[in-house]
Amino acid sequence: MGVQRQIARAASLLHALAVVCALCWALSARFVQGQSQTGQLTVDASLQNARKIPDKMFGIFFEEINHAGAGGLWAELVSNRGFEAGGPNTPSNIDPWLIIGDESSIIVGTDRTSCFAHNPIALRMEVLCDSKRTNACPSGGVGVYNPGYWGMNIEKGKVYKVSMHIRSSDAVSLTVSLTSSDGRQKLAAHTITGSKKSFAKWTKIEFSLKSRQNNTNSRLQFTTSKSGVIWLDQVSVMPLDTYMGHGFRKDLSLMLANLKPQFLKFPGGNYAMGNHLRNAFRWSETVGPWEERPGHFNDAWGYWTDDGLGFFEFLQLAEDLGASPVWVVNDGASLNEEVSTATIASLVKDVVDGIEFARGGPKTPWGSVRAAMGHPEPFKLDYVSIGNQECWMLYYRGNYQKFYSAIKAAYPEVNIISSCDRSTISPSNPADLYDVRVYTSSSNMFSRTSMFDNTPRSAPKAIVSEYAVTGNDAGKGTLVAALAEAAFLIGLERNSDVVEMASCAPLFVNDNDRRWSPDAIVFNSWQHYGCPNYWMLHFFKDSSGAALHPTTIQISDYDQLVASAITLQNATDRSPYLRIKVVNFGNRAVDLNISVVGLANGIKMSGSKQTVLTSSNPLDENSFEQPEKVAPVSSPLANAKPQMGLSLRPYSLTSFDLLLEASKHASI
Repeated sequence: MGVQRQIARAASLLHALAVVCALCWALSARFVQGQSQTGQLTVDASLQNARKIPDKMFGIFFEEINHAGAGGLWAELVSNRGFEAGGPNTPSNIDPWLIIGDESSIIVGTDRTSCFAHNPIALRMEVLCDSKRTNACPSGGVGVYNPGYWGMNIEKGKVYKVSMHIRSSDAVSLTVSLTSSDGRQKLAAHTITGSKKSFAKWTKIEFSLKSRQNNTNSRLQFTTSKSGVIWLDQVSVMPLDTYMGHGFRKDLSLMLANLKPQFLKFPGGNYAMGNHLRNAFRWSETVGPWEERPGHFNDAWGYWTDDGLGFFEFLQLAEDLGASPVWVVNDGASLNEEVSTATIASLVKDVVDGIEFARGGPKTPWGSVRAAMGHPEPFKLDYVSIGNQECWMLYYRGNYQKFYSAIKAAYPEVNIISSCDRSTISPSNPADLYDVRVYTSSSNMFSRTSMFDNTPRSAPKAIVSEYAVTGNDAGKGTLVAALAEAAFLIGLERNSDVVEMASCAPLFVNDNDRRWSPDAIVFNSWQHYGCPNYWMLHFFKDSSGAALHPTTIQISDYDQLVASAITLQNATDRSPYLRIKVVNFGNRAVDLNISVVGLANGIKMSGSKQTVLTSSNPLDENSFEQPEKVAPVSSPLANAKPQMGLSLRPYSLTSFDLLLEASKHASI
């Protein structure tokens, strides 16, 4: 209890500190209300001084944290669908499954009688009551139910595919229902019936349920009023309406697609490692039929995953998003263990096999497994990241060289990312890219807009695979945190000759299981919203492959502005635009005179716009109640021309999209 009191006291102090910080921010903003600065921004839009930003500059990083996948992006509604989460010893914990009825009418446990060798645990229901008066079952029957991940979102008119395995030595009459959380509202139901011999052996059953009502806090239940013993295993409920038909929750996937990510890094950082190697992400155990995947305990973040979202699904998601997959492989290290270089060979072979699964022809040993899953064409896996920043560990460099040599021998075109920093890269320790992580306060993140200014311009280039503002002013995702990250990304744009790729972290959080804050996208079973840093990323979604132009800011006694300029083509009508982005990280409004020089063709009088991300308080956050309290607001930019006077609000990110004449605007 003493520890709990200390934790509570610490939490109280942190809350008080956050309140004080919020008041300071608010008072600061009000104190200077009405004050403004005047500044000059010059953009050199000439083609000869432009430089192309890498094609894969901005992407996304997915980690199985905060129930981002299990109970999130992966649309499976049943939690612990194979009853394996309680461990291999039986009887075991069946959480979150619960019993309908009491011990006088039903006994529920687990045993090792499943038909799946890798998933031996099955649920055993011994029904003691029946339909007779002497030992009648309660009204509605007895059985079990699964609430999913903090409630299933069941929608009226939507169809859900139910898949399950069943065995019984008795006649069966088992009703499978989608109901409200208390079981009283019946949304859809199907009754499985059979004689004593019908289910004497394990039998797979599939059927569809179409809901008659909406309920955001539903459950799946199995009920019967017939005595006997029934075994269940590998129970799944999937909505038919998923992103691209590939099993991803549609609303969350569209949030990703709208960012136009150029790469998808997966399956995580600590999740890939595990606290212990026995719980690391093993790609080969996450492919093939979902019923045969053993699942594993995500000990890095404290929950079970059935691995429905496996290696194949990550590759498929990248393809669906039009993004290049970047696979983070386990290099023989966990947070508490490490495989020596002398014994690393089997893990090296495992990674090479994984690349064959992704890239190999349909007749190769592992490529044939992928083809059997419905994807005969290879995935375009061009990036492999060795480890999760374990350069400091004893065997990393020796192990890295083993991985590097084996991968390059089999797949020389694959780009290999080192977990060591740039100073360690050499001909004897080569890398195509090196990994950089930045977690810091908002003020420090803003200052890192110049982080790569003095980096040598020779190879290798960096991938900033994880960055985020953390600390008191980060909250659950504040405006000021988003602005600091925007300034940092502008610095990466300017230094994109030495930075190849960048992605924020973490991407998702289920609001019922916050293991980390802040995150870009918050959701529960039926709602979602983007945090300010999610909306900030929209300002950069057209930067990959665009032409970057030099910019110069002149302003006295105010060092809170950062700017960049790119030319791009609108994805819809291919119209050319000059986009100027400016972060005002301070509490003063700025009257900004913009001068665009060197344009190959003019700016149209109409068709331009400005978009602003700001709010009344720099610590403002979004929520389910106010999902767009901090979100971009666009408006027409009248009389756009090379010389303009415009205003920047305090604590704001503003983009000016200037529509260019389409005559002969060339690209880099």
